[in-house]
Amino acid sequence: MDLGLRGKKAMVTGGTRGIGRAIAERLATEGADVAICARNADEVAATVSALQDMGVQATGTNVDVGDELALKSWIGQAASELGGLDVLVANVSALAGDDTAAAWHDAFDIDMMGTIHTIDGALPHLEKSETGAIVAISSVSALQYFGGVRAYNSMKAALINHMSNLAHALAPKGIRVNTVSPGTIYFEGGIWNKRELELPELFEGALAMNPMGRMGTPNEVADATVFLCSPLASFIAGTNLLVDGALSQGVQY
Repeated sequence: MDLGLRGKKAMVTGGTRGIGRAIAERLATEGADVAICARNADEVAATVSALQDMGVQATGTNVDVGDELALKSWIGQAASELGGLDVLVANVSALAGDDTAAAWHDAFDIDMMGTIHTIDGALPHLEKSETGAIVAISSVSALQYFGGVRAYNSMKAALINHMSNLAHALAPKGIRVNTVSPGTIYFEGGIWNKRELELPELFEGALAMNPMGRMGTPNEVADATVFLCSPLASFIAGTNLLVDGALSQGVQY
């Protein structure tokens, strides 16, 4: 299916590993030019090269989204290199899974303010697009209790609320805003791969919670995310799309 993204200009934060990398590659597969950022310069360079090999224009820079000035500078530079901006995917997370003051600060600075600063920097460019779309990556952890008090869960819930409000504010400007909430997503080097190696009992317990008998893949999250970014989702705004294999037990109205 052609999603109508060929020639569109897209930006993905945290675009070198896992879900972010899969989203960047899916966008490139659809013919979109892609800008990525992440903290590791070598991983950024390798990802940009791989995207270019897919036949699209690609650019990237090592950026810490917690650094507002550096982040917004990169956004402006990347939009200029691409020749505009149609799609923004805010994917970065501090993965702050504790209940310490440091974890709360990290989650707020990266998951919330990093996303807010990313969107603020991208808006002047998205407003010039006829098909502007923003998707933020949240988590199923925002929607129900999984044991323990974690900064990550609360900030992901706040992110869903913020994106819903933003959807209403930006709809009159023709910019669609949505959220995707993945469930347990497994990939090499990811959090669940680390849990499998370091805390096998915890991993097996989490795996057993999945009604489909397995964890999800980054590509499955990417497919849903890129659809929401595309013109085929032109009347979808303000939604939070679960990609969790029915892990969440809440009823979605």
